[in-house]
Amino acid sequence: MDNTIIFGGIKYAPNVRMLSDMDKVLYDREWLKTAENRELYYMYRDLFLTEDDHNTMKMYDLRYDITIIPTGMLGREFIKTAGHFHPMVPGTTITYPEVYQVLEGKATYLLQYDDSADVSDVIVVRASKGDIVVIPPDYGHVTINASSEDLKMANWVCRSFSSIYDPIQEKRGAAYYLLKDGFVKNPSYSSVADIRYLKPREMPEFGLFHGKDMYDLINDPDKLRFLTKPQEFMESLYSLIN
Repeated sequence: MDNTIIFGGIKYAPNVRMLSDMDKVLYDREWLKTAENRELYYMYRDLFLTEDDHNTMKMYDLRYDITIIPTGMLGREFIKTAGHFHPMVPGTTITYPEVYQVLEGKATYLLQYDDSADVSDVIVVRASKGDIVVIPPDYGHVTINASSEDLKMANWVCRSFSSIYDPIQEKRGAAYYLLKDGFVKNPSYSSVADIRYLKPREMPEFGLFHGKDMYDLINDPDKLRFLTKPQEFMESLYSLIN
């Protein structure tokens, strides 16, 4: 099956997340014992429409990606990403944020704030086409496709760090799993907060609006400075979750 995409006239092959890559974070262990290894979702990294755009991205330490998560189930659990945290911004005690926009389908974003073995805050944001969701500093996150259609989403992120997967893998997943009957807590955590449900929010100060293609911010990259220097925008970033 050809899973390449065309972006800016360039054909991109994806990084493919396989079922075997996800064995540590899945809910349905019995199903996993007999499930055949297969492709789960597709990540297209460092996309750009023009060389000038790419040069701007590198100058401002930014990266634009697209991820496609086909509809499906992982046993009793809806298909999801592996989940990760971001490292700290050098010289600070906060981690890098990220921003997503749903291009097609629907997404369920689960955010969690970990305090040692406890998870003191859990947020779920359900987003549809055109919606913007910002992952604030210090929150790990998982994206779930709980819909009957494929999910295609874009993200902007600082290009100079690597995501951290170990904390979620060590706990066999995020704080909650999403099953057909709803969310269930992950018993690997000693304490998990109840879910807070929030809606996607526009952020005019960052040029982020529902339905406006956020790729266009390449033409005003200072608007994306919150991704590389979040310490300068903490009030705005945390207003999203309060």
